[in-house]
Amino acid sequence: MTVYLVGAGPGDPELITVRGARLLGGAEVVVHDRLAAPLLALARPGAELVNVGKARGSTPVPQEEINAILVEAGRRQGCVVRLKGGDPFVFARGGEEAEALAAAGVSFDVVPGVSSVLGAPAAAGIPITKRGVAQSFTVLTGHEDPALWPDERWDAIAGVSGTILVLMGADHIGEIAQRLVKSGLGAQTPVAAIHAATTSRESISVSSLGEVGDGRYRSPTTFVIGEVVRHRLKA
Repeated sequence: MTVYLVGAGPGDPELITVRGARLLGGAEVVVHDRLAAPLLALARPGAELVNVGKARGSTPVPQEEINAILVEAGRRQGCVVRLKGGDPFVFARGGEEAEALAAAGVSFDVVPGVSSVLGAPAAAGIPITKRGVAQSFTVLTGHEDPALWPDERWDAIAGVSGTILVLMGADHIGEIAQRLVKSGLGAQTPVAAIHAATTSRESISVSSLGEVGDGRYRSPTTFVIGEVVRHRLKA
């Protein structure tokens, strides 16, 4: 009996890994997030589907309850898939779930997925690293209130020469942009906002740090900040 923490990829159902699709097709129980729901067509008929997704305006399932669901399912079924958007260990609390399973003595395995950190910019034609433009990239969670981070942390982020990517930042991108400008990044630094990356609903808008604001974007949106945005390879 094993719980598999499976990354569903950045949105397009075809971007799940071969192993992830195989496990999903054989699982007795599938515990899934909202963004991973399109992959449920790959689940075997009759599988028990447990929706623990978080959506704006709804009451989220507490993480402790999700952990308990996984432990209980892992103890009674042969194959359980915890299907998570992107990669299980990139801002997805997969580490917490793995810790809970380990503490309960339930066998688990991690099946990596394509994170939107990589998948969203690539599908949009933006190279997050490019020789002579950006030699590194920094990934931020935009879910937290930017005011909770000290100025020194923002100074360090702004001081790294490279691309900045923000996940789950639709509600806070305006303040994040202001803090990056305050810490030294130019207000004209380009920003690409990639909504519903890799899906038929994908849309891309390009602005600058001085132009982005809170309330203008819908979730899920991946933000790419840096000069690489000017080197987008397709219209």
